Amino acid sequence: MKNVVIVGAGAVGALYGQRLNSVCSLSFLVDEKRKERYLRDGIIINGVLAPFTYACADEIGVPDLVIVATKNHHLEAVIEEMRPIVGPATTILTLLNGIESEGVLAEAFGWEKILHGFAIGLNSTHVGNRIEFTAEGRIVFGERDNSPTDRVAQLSELFASAGIDAVVPRDIRLMQWNKFMLNTAYNTISGLLSATYEQLDQKAVKELAYGVCAEVQAVALAEGVTIPDSFVEENHNLVITLGDGKTSMCQDLEAGRVTENEWFAGSVVALGEKHGIPTPICQTLSLLVQAKETISFMALA
Repeated sequence: MKNVVIVGAGAVGALYGQRLNSVCSLSFLVDEKRKERYLRDGIIINGVLAPFTYACADEIGVPDLVIVATKNHHLEAVIEEMRPIVGPATTILTLLNGIESEGVLAEAFGWEKILHGFAIGLNSTHVGNRIEFTAEGRIVFGERDNSPTDRVAQLSELFASAGIDAVVPRDIRLMQWNKFMLNTAYNTISGLLSATYEQLDQKAVKELAYGVCAEVQAVALAEGVTIPDSFVEENHNLVITLGDGKTSMCQDLEAGRVTENEWFAGSVVALGEKHGIPTPICQTLSLLVQAKETISFMALA
């Protein structure tokens, strides 16, 4: 995989773009407005201007790999920008949060092009065009059916050559659902509390988070995925050790940005309605996030 395009220049896209930039031909897909802004201001990663190439679709050939690293609420627009550059042999790796992006991309481009994936353990602060990383985390990815294909091997080699920690699990969908469970609980709660990771180390938060996880486990089971109870404890113990950083939802709410609430607690509520499973905790938390978003927008207006 020699030619790579990244869609999304936030924390995830910028970090892994910085790594890949030295080992392949890399471009960030942007529209004219964003290209002008990036060429003017750049992206500053840990105090250093990133030497990225920003290009519109008509300036990019057909790449071997497209890495999608946007927020979920940008995905529909991004798909339209991607259409001219996705060729018959292009692989699409999605690193979006949640459990829905693969299906949305497959509807547009076909399941045969899609690799499941996500980033975990990445700890960053994103303000304007400046991104500060304290932990780079890892990429978890694989085929939908967990088969050991040539393209998975090739991508593993590419990530290794770039110094990116990446793993192909035995069951990618289970790992995605686990990340989704973690995000739904701790992104949502931290956002509502404006709390750092270490401030989540308290009895009340643990009780609430475990209630969220139980609802995620219930809808996951209805979707054919069994999340072990041990994952709940492991996730909590991981989150509270991440120090004074903040989740992406917490940062979004504090900055007055749109959150991914619809793809966290909102997804659990929607799946609960689909399968006739009560999800009162996620429903309440989702409504609270919606209210807090509105207040944040009003304060910045």
